[in-house]
Amino acid sequence: MFEMLRVLTKPAIRRRSHNFFVNSASVIASVDLRPSRSFSSHQGGNMDPKKFALPARYQGQEKSVWVEYIQLALETKPLNLGQGFPDYAPPAYVTQALSDVATGDNVLLNQYTRGFGHPRLVAALSRLYSQLVRRPIDSQTEILVTSGAYEALFSTIQGHVGPGDEVVIIEPYFDCYEPMVLTAGGKPIFVPLRPKTESGVKSTSSADWVLDPDELSSAFNDRTKAIILNTPHNPVGKVFSKKELTLIADLCLRWDALCISDEVYEWLVYPPNEHIRIATLPGMWERTITIGSAGKTFSVTGWKLGWAYGPASLMTNLQLVHQNCVYTCPTPIQEAVARGFELELGRLDSPECFFKSLPAELEAKRDLMANFLADVGMVPTIPQGGYFMIADWSPLASKVPLNQEKDKWKDYRFTKWMSRNLKLQGIPPSAFYCADHKPLGEDFVRYCFIKKDENLHEAAKILKKWKGSSL
Repeated sequence: MFEMLRVLTKPAIRRRSHNFFVNSASVIASVDLRPSRSFSSHQGGNMDPKKFALPARYQGQEKSVWVEYIQLALETKPLNLGQGFPDYAPPAYVTQALSDVATGDNVLLNQYTRGFGHPRLVAALSRLYSQLVRRPIDSQTEILVTSGAYEALFSTIQGHVGPGDEVVIIEPYFDCYEPMVLTAGGKPIFVPLRPKTESGVKSTSSADWVLDPDELSSAFNDRTKAIILNTPHNPVGKVFSKKELTLIADLCLRWDALCISDEVYEWLVYPPNEHIRIATLPGMWERTITIGSAGKTFSVTGWKLGWAYGPASLMTNLQLVHQNCVYTCPTPIQEAVARGFELELGRLDSPECFFKSLPAELEAKRDLMANFLADVGMVPTIPQGGYFMIADWSPLASKVPLNQEKDKWKDYRFTKWMSRNLKLQGIPPSAFYCADHKPLGEDFVRYCFIKKDENLHEAAKILKKWKGSSL
């Protein structure tokens, strides 16, 4: 019976389909597709530029140091020590895990997964951070997996900051903090770290970059919604001490403020320094959202996978922003990162743990960079953590024709001249300050040392040759 119906209906379907396309073609052919004067008030279909201008919440944020300096690198082809990514392979077990997932038999691992985080990954993150913050963390309600730490910051700020809310930002800061606060309608309040240096000192430590307690305290008031903390710090490399974190915690408790703790470099800390998670201080778990990054943890920055964790009462807001922004993150990448964490969870206290071996490897690279920067006459700040180093280049100012570049800020002119003439590129730190405080960063340059040894030695060679020819 059903077979008979199938046979009988097929020709009818084909006839209807044929008639539909014939009739549709006739209708289309009969339509005058020329633009009608009554359809638009603009000749030729031009759009009103005022109507489609950049929304006010984004105006003034068009310039990006990353867009500008990536383009500069394409043009000048320098040895690029500017951007913060490794130029050598990540641990093989992580990349192999991604390959296994992509080619394995479980086809569902190539499909959508749970929106707030792949079950296997949030389970691994829960196991890890429950140990580190010394309290149970619910994998379903207290962890959100995001499209990089960038999106974790975005979801946190968009989810908790509204018009008129004040957010304290410690300078220098990762450059997305300010525009994210402004886009949410908030008001950034900037408090700078200031270096304590002595004349005649050839190098300094990131520990010498400190907050003025009175200046920080005066930034808080009844309108303060949050403070953004970054430790270990980019670009200075500062690892905030317990005393400094306690000052911040006390202010958060006093003024009922949220702490957004950007801890993406949490594993990259050099002895004898220790990374202290502010969420572990008394009263701070209830008011802290902590940001992490797979890119920084496993040296896979291009995977763009991050997370945020904190109390469920605060995480709900992030989940709402996330589900209406990216909804979910790539399943294969989450599965591969989960497998990487599972391996490391079994050897956290072992020297073989990647979280221990990587900083040991980077410490030697850090010292190499500090030496060759000092040899050429710069004053490097030795970082306690992270993989960036800022250096005071002002002792060389008379040797660099800064007038060859047209930028307002000296560090932009210095780094561009270096990129064009010495083929060595760094990043201008004034990009990490608000407009009023940019002069605080003008005498510095930021370099990245998570690079192959041969590239660091090549940088040393470039600077040594320059020193011999012009200093």
